[in-house]
Amino acid sequence: MLKLTDFKPVSLDDRDLLSRHYRQFPQVHSDNTFANMVCWNHYADYRFVEAEGSIVLSSTIDGVTAFRMPIGPKNPDLLEDVIDLALREGGEIPLRVLDPANEEWLRERYPDLPLHENRDFFDYVYRTEDLAELAGKGYATIRRQVNRFEREYEYVVEKITEENIDEVWEFLVVWCEWRDCDSVPVLAYEKDAILFAVNNFFTIGLEGWIVRIGGTIGAISIVGQVNASMAVVHFEKALPETYRDIYKVIATETAAGLRDRYPYVNRECDMGVPGLRESKTRYRPAYMVEVHSATRRDLEACCR
Repeated sequence: MLKLTDFKPVSLDDRDLLSRHYRQFPQVHSDNTFANMVCWNHYADYRFVEAEGSIVLSSTIDGVTAFRMPIGPKNPDLLEDVIDLALREGGEIPLRVLDPANEEWLRERYPDLPLHENRDFFDYVYRTEDLAELAGKGYATIRRQVNRFEREYEYVVEKITEENIDEVWEFLVVWCEWRDCDSVPVLAYEKDAILFAVNNFFTIGLEGWIVRIGGTIGAISIVGQVNASMAVVHFEKALPETYRDIYKVIATETAAGLRDRYPYVNRECDMGVPGLRESKTRYRPAYMVEVHSATRRDLEACCR
């Protein structure tokens, strides 16, 4: 029987273990990635346990714990164990499903169990070539904005390296001052996450790009891997009040840097923020990675 005390926090030391496991059992949602968990652990207290060839993840936000479907071979007994643990230790929404394969399996095992969509946390996945080229009528407005930026500014694009990583840190300090991060809880958490990412950039295995204007950084992106065919933009920061449309430029330049290796780029969820949802939709996603959850009441009714 799984116990909550079996779970340990995700740490930098777990990179190789999780990478090996994810190569065998590829993930599709950004929230399960090692980079996401280790950077946001101060907020969501991500933990995991190895059990019968699988990895089981949990997260705890504001004292409320939720568990995820086992990542590994289909094992009905382990699934029952996770559900039992979720009912013993989880909150009112104790089980979350972050990939279509596990959703299908859960529906097969428990056909009477209702699964509820969490639209705010659907990941947006795009064809990398589309974001890099901005071809066709659907991208006409964004393409005009990028072209206008190119006319107005002389800029260069460069990879984040050991030589310029300190400049990235300095840029983020400026960005946080501009956004007054410490006055808004969600931005304060994000500030800690992105600074952790920069402090441990190469240990985590991240990459990223810089848009530099007149020698000054105007935008940065920080990117990781979801699976062999999909990258994820974990962070993307710019100073749009200083450089109009620069967010469009860093987005397309990042895609251009990724397209030879990754057919798809994941730009994470919109968290239900109307402006963010409109922006992510405008870029015409190829598909969404859906997130579903099961409530305590439904699990007790169907699985016990």
